[in-house]
Amino acid sequence: MERDLAHVCVMRDEAAELLCPALSDDRPGIIVDCTVGVGGHSKALLERAGPLVTLIGMDVDASNLRQAKQALSEFGSRVRLFHANFSHIVDVLAEAEAPAVNVLLADLGVASNQLNDPNRGLSFQADGPLDMRLDDRLTTTAADLVNTLAEKALADLIYRYGEERHSRRIARRIVTARKDGRVERTGELAEIVVRSYPPRQRGRRSRIHPATRTFQALRIAVNDEITALETLLAALPGILAPGARAGIISFHSLEDRPVKQAFAALVEAGTAKLITRKPAVAGEQEVNANPRSRSAKLRVVERLAA
Repeated sequence: MERDLAHVCVMRDEAAELLCPALSDDRPGIIVDCTVGVGGHSKALLERAGPLVTLIGMDVDASNLRQAKQALSEFGSRVRLFHANFSHIVDVLAEAEAPAVNVLLADLGVASNQLNDPNRGLSFQADGPLDMRLDDRLTTTAADLVNTLAEKALADLIYRYGEERHSRRIARRIVTARKDGRVERTGELAEIVVRSYPPRQRGRRSRIHPATRTFQALRIAVNDEITALETLLAALPGILAPGARAGIISFHSLEDRPVKQAFAALVEAGTAKLITRKPAVAGEQEVNANPRSRSAKLRVVERLAA
């Protein structure tokens, strides 16, 4: 049984407005949605595209792909969906017999329906198994990392992917806690992290819960998110057609930094121009309706003709 659809895609209209000028109303074109999710961005792009434009959608979440298939059914054979990580974009394009891409979009955020499902273990808001896999074909869970990594390796992971200044204290307390048995639940881990913070900081009012950065770090590690992003960025010069536009929505500096650097390198090489000199951000109305959009940044680049 599919879970209730509770995800609203971020910067839907902005993405379509910035990317669709790369498409022609009367010529074939290919859109690639690297993170099709439940189909929100894909639908917005197809609604603005001509009838000869087709879409290739990828996602690691099989459940979301089933929802996307239903949401995009009105477009019929113009849509092809693949259960794949965008790090495999070159292989997916080869399988789809797509020589080059006219529009590419990647939304690097975790969908709300994924965060709100306690069985995925992505959030500490509700207790659940410490899993965090976005792709159920993966074999390593967050619990595996928490219970098997050496203290230094765990601290380094939390610092690198969570930018958590208390990473050593957190890792030390986790290692101590697991001596009494495996740490298996999100609530248990969240409480360990909170107790790792200095007492004077635990009661401070903040929009960021003490466990936020640790949970982010473990999720990134479990799903190898940074490596996947780097692979996608490296593939762009070989897959974008002349005049094509690529847009990437990031939610924190670990994502935005490599995107900014990769786009700058394309511009410096003379093969692309920036469409967004400063990243586009969600408007006030969207932020009020969907607070998770507050940290979203959309950067767009256009491939120059040879």
